[in-house]
Amino acid sequence: MFSTFSATFSHLSSVVVDEVRSDGGGIALTARTVTREAACPGCGSVSGRVHGGYRRRLADLAAAGRQVVVDLLVRRFLCPAAECPRRTFVEQVDGLTERFARRTSLLRRSLEKIALALAGRPGARLAAHLAMPTSANSLLRLVRRLPDRQVGAAPRVLGIDELP
Repeated sequence: MFSTFSATFSHLSSVVVDEVRSDGGGIALTARTVTREAACPGCGSVSGRVHGGYRRRLADLAAAGRQVVVDLLVRRFLCPAAECPRRTFVEQVDGLTERFARRTSLLRRSLEKIALALAGRPGARLAAHLAMPTSANSLLRLVRRLPDRQVGAAPRVLGIDELP
């Protein structure tokens, strides 16, 4: 059972999952971070002084056709650098959280692929069918946030075959 869980939720390997609950139409995971220190995103200084913590609810990729929500306990640290403009900062879990995000990175990437293939309403219908409900506008915002691809150099000479 545990090996199946860890294979299905491998992106949660950097946190400790305390509880797994199945309610009505979804799965809720209660998890917490285990790192003792975190680096300040402003200055890069490493801090181990915990200022407090709070719970983040992150929508995750669906499992077995059911919505998954990760209830993650994160900590706020005090920045040790006196010259840093940030006094406190929140730890980010690599591969799982991003600043201000309410979705895991895995879910965001999956929704971006759906949005690139189908765009607004059709993409939202497919996402809802796959137990990853979102709005058409959210999908379009995800596409707009993607970086532009670099286009190769334009051809210097275009020729047309001559007819005999």
